[in-house]
Amino acid sequence: MINYNNLVKAKQLILLCIFAIAYCTPLQASKIDSLLQVLDKAINNRTVYLDTKIRQIDSIKDRLRNHSAAKDRYEIQNQLIFEYQTLNCDSSLAYIGRNIAIAKQLNDQKLMTESQVKLAFVLSISGLFTQAWEVLKQIDYDGLPQHLKVIYHWSCIRYYENLIKYTDHDNYNRQYESEIAKSRNSLMGLLDPKSDMYLKEKAFKLKAAGMFKESRDIQLHLFKKEKSDTHGYGMAAMGLAMIARELGEMQLVEEYLIMAAITDVRLAIKENESLLTLAIYLNKKGDVNRAFTYIQAALDDANYYNSRFRNTVIARTQPIIEATYLAKIDQQRKNLRLYAIVISIFAIILILTLYFLFKQMRIVSRARKKLNMTNEQLTLVNHKLDEANLVRERYIGYYLNQCAVYLDKLDDFRKNVYRKVKSRQLEDLQQLTSSNASLEKYAQDLYTDFDRTFLEVYPNFVDEFNSLLRPDEQYQLKKDKLNTELRIFALIRLGISDVNQIAIFLRYSMQTIYNYKSKVKSKAINDAEHFEEKVRKLGAVSPNQF
Repeated sequence: MINYNNLVKAKQLILLCIFAIAYCTPLQASKIDSLLQVLDKAINNRTVYLDTKIRQIDSIKDRLRNHSAAKDRYEIQNQLIFEYQTLNCDSSLAYIGRNIAIAKQLNDQKLMTESQVKLAFVLSISGLFTQAWEVLKQIDYDGLPQHLKVIYHWSCIRYYENLIKYTDHDNYNRQYESEIAKSRNSLMGLLDPKSDMYLKEKAFKLKAAGMFKESRDIQLHLFKKEKSDTHGYGMAAMGLAMIARELGEMQLVEEYLIMAAITDVRLAIKENESLLTLAIYLNKKGDVNRAFTYIQAALDDANYYNSRFRNTVIARTQPIIEATYLAKIDQQRKNLRLYAIVISIFAIILILTLYFLFKQMRIVSRARKKLNMTNEQLTLVNHKLDEANLVRERYIGYYLNQCAVYLDKLDDFRKNVYRKVKSRQLEDLQQLTSSNASLEKYAQDLYTDFDRTFLEVYPNFVDEFNSLLRPDEQYQLKKDKLNTELRIFALIRLGISDVNQIAIFLRYSMQTIYNYKSKVKSKAINDAEHFEEKVRKLGAVSPNQF
């Protein structure tokens, strides 16, 4: 039966693990990114680190120039051998040759054997395997002191390790691994089981036996004891990277490889495999740009060191990384070309869209202008209609009133005539009908009312009419009073263009009207032909009158 409490605890544990993984993964990635940035900066400053290393070597050379005793020169040259051992194999071999000469000069077999062991080691790491083996065969192993036997076996281990990397052949690799195991067993037999060197060889032995976790524990213990920015620290980080790869801990592989590479670059160690191994790892990971940069740096280091076997190992890897890098560059170029084409198409579409929008805007603008013109025309027409309505209203009212007045006057005249006829006052009747004084008075009243009404509708008519005439021909009239000429053109302004109607209204002959019109037109400033048309546009009605 399932225990419910155990099930709940299991779920909580799973959730806790998921949370821990989700939380730690970004931190791990962030740490690796930071380490890569440090490494990139270090690679950019390689010349600075190399100059520092060379200055250190030059200071040792200065000491060498100040000593003439053979034994002293031997010891100082040993320091130079050590410094050049990771910087330039040819220089290291040159100073080993000088020490061998001093050993012969002093007839000191111990110094000679020591120099031969160092010579075999440097030859093996430089890729001169045949020469290294010849030197190893010449060494009298049984006559070596214990500390030189340690160096001898350690040189043999490095010799076979480099042979494995150089040959890269399974059949030979098994044979070389067997020789490494023999040399390691012999080496461990010479060492104090409590020493760090013994523990290091034990860790490598456990790794070779497939006991990776046990090997990692020992290496991690030794790594914590190493000081940063030392060759031992870089070698320990490299060892942890290799054991992490066997355990499938790829994030740790990358982290330790970067740490080893940073150390090697900062110490100007040209005999290294950290940059090469890291470049191969990053190429598989997909970081092609950095892989290409690091493989080039590794090749530069190998060339500077003049390592024949390291150049061979790099030569097997570099074309793969370079091909991947060039393929990526080519793909980026194709992508850029594609992006350029797509952007060009979008640009063309955008230009066409803008062009059509511009055309539509011009069409809309023209339509808006036409609409504005139409609106202005409609406004003008409406204004004229309002004006016409006002004129019609004013004059209809005026003439209705005048009709009523004249009907009353006509009725009074009828009644007066009727009384005269009834009372047989024939002389008074004759006198009444023969005089035109009343008619003239009625006419003047009519014109006065007309003038007043017209100027109420068109208050600026006289001033605007004068603007069409020469200054010395302009009219100066009393207020609310028009003369005959202005009255003729006032009627024209009201839309009465029939000369006969004007003549009847003003009680003149048609010829007289023509004469008045001609007289006024002769006073015009210019364009007398269109004078009447201009008059029809004068004296716009004020909006306040509506």
